Amino acid sequence: MLHMPGLLSHLRLRFISTLPFSRKPPPSSSQLFSRFIARRTMSQKTLAVLDASELRDGEMKEVAFEDGKVLLSRLGDDIHATSAFCTHYGAPLAKGVLTADGRVVCPWHGACFNVCTGDIEDAPAPTALHSFKAEIVDGKINVTADPVNTTSANKSRQPKLLASGSSITAGQGKGVVVVGGGSGAFHLIESLRENGYSGPVTVLSKETYTPIDRTKLSKALVTDPSKLEYRSAADLRSKYGVNFRAGVEISGVDLSAKEVVVGATQERVPYETLVLATGGVPRRLPIDGKDLSNVLTLRGVEDAKKIDAAVKEGKHLVVIGSSFISMELVVAVVSRKLASIDVIGQEEFPFELVLGKQIGAGLKKFHESKGVKFHMESKVEKIVPSESDPSQAGAVIVTSSTGQSTTLPADVVIMGVGVAPATEYLRSSKGFEQVVDRTGAVQVDEYLRVKGLDNVYAIGDIAMYPQPGTGEPRRIEHWNVAGNHGRAVGKTIAEGKGQPFVKVPIFWSAQGQQLRYCGVGVGYDDVIIDGNPDELKFVAYYAKEGKIIAMASMQRDPIVVKGSELLRLGLMPTAAEIKAGKDVLSIDMSSVNAKPKVA
Repeated sequence: MLHMPGLLSHLRLRFISTLPFSRKPPPSSSQLFSRFIARRTMSQKTLAVLDASELRDGEMKEVAFEDGKVLLSRLGDDIHATSAFCTHYGAPLAKGVLTADGRVVCPWHGACFNVCTGDIEDAPAPTALHSFKAEIVDGKINVTADPVNTTSANKSRQPKLLASGSSITAGQGKGVVVVGGGSGAFHLIESLRENGYSGPVTVLSKETYTPIDRTKLSKALVTDPSKLEYRSAADLRSKYGVNFRAGVEISGVDLSAKEVVVGATQERVPYETLVLATGGVPRRLPIDGKDLSNVLTLRGVEDAKKIDAAVKEGKHLVVIGSSFISMELVVAVVSRKLASIDVIGQEEFPFELVLGKQIGAGLKKFHESKGVKFHMESKVEKIVPSESDPSQAGAVIVTSSTGQSTTLPADVVIMGVGVAPATEYLRSSKGFEQVVDRTGAVQVDEYLRVKGLDNVYAIGDIAMYPQPGTGEPRRIEHWNVAGNHGRAVGKTIAEGKGQPFVKVPIFWSAQGQQLRYCGVGVGYDDVIIDGNPDELKFVAYYAKEGKIIAMASMQRDPIVVKGSELLRLGLMPTAAEIKAGKDVLSIDMSSVNAKPKVA
């Protein structure tokens, strides 16, 4: 007789052993996290990197960590350790500037980080720094880090996002709608999520790619969007919960319905908060021939592709405009063995309106040494069609200040004569009549809120905003200003309280050597120069009524980023003090003693 219980037990064991759920259950999220921490701990090392006595209060030092580098910063009795290289273009942060409130500013382009946490403080930093444990043991500074994260190749980490929005289905809810997909939009997204905004974010971008490092278009003629994008559309969706809609034209804003109207389809996109970040449109001189097919401007990737394809060996290039975008393009193509490069400008020297005559003369001399020919104090009369192909330009006729007319051969003409705010879509939008001026600029307050409108902001090239310290309304056309606008507005929206925009503009330009500039020098009445502009090694201070309002330098890092912090904090010496020999770099703003002035 069979013993049924035993048989059933045997069959049950055999049956259970064949089922998938009889295998060892997968680890829980807490178990996975514990394993991650354990692996990370196993990969970390603790090394004595410096005698504690060698790092003074308010000082930074780059130290070796196996094959990598670590930045040490001392604020009073506290020592902090982070990645040693800026996450923007890899500059050594030890050569930058430290402030007593824990900011380290990159010496090249003004990106700023918190040395206590590694978090981003200011654009153009796209990612954060690693932060490492640092302590003093037996008179030595010990740093605990994964050696991999101390190398230049692994200098950055994803910012800490207090919210990701990843649980939001695309198109669900209203939330924040951003019109425009440039630097301002990118840094706005990061700031929203870093500061805990968890609602929907939708970006409506005219461009066919996600936000790019636009500066590389003019400085290097990079034409592959994938090499310029900061985040892919997939990353924006998965990590930031952003519905990024590329190639979208906006035709208007319906303030009463709180909706954005999309192009010819008239689709309506609802919003709770609206951020206008549409940037600029390149200007064209109102002259005959301005629309011929080889008369080009530069704003986006497609423009760069056209310029790159047209400016080839043996061609005649004419550049109209002698300021930053124009001259950066000249630098980018000067080695292409062109038949000629002619630059036309209205002033006596290139860059004169911003940098003054002496600096302009030095830069003109440099470019002439590379074969560039200038036609200054001149006016473009017209662009003449080619005899062989009337759809293309064949020559540019220029008239000098003395009335002499010159015909310049042209296979390619580039117009670099500034940009206009890209706000045409607001002209027909009811409610914007009083805040969009005749130039297209949008009037905003110190929080970058459009004046008189609830929950509507404008940032970047289109924003006419009050300058910190003076309150003077001004529109700043620079990619990095737009980025910092985005960071400020993101914090305001996320926290629900105004974040005044107080950042000092910083920009840079490749002109043989790197030119750096900070401040707003419009209306300066005096220029104090230390160094020799002809050698492209100098610092220039721009003064107005005895007050320093801007600085420029070449080969004198980190003096401009130090100046930007002094301007921000109201600690910049007067023009008289600079003339008397006051050294900007000697001013203490990083030690404990300086903290009351900095905090």
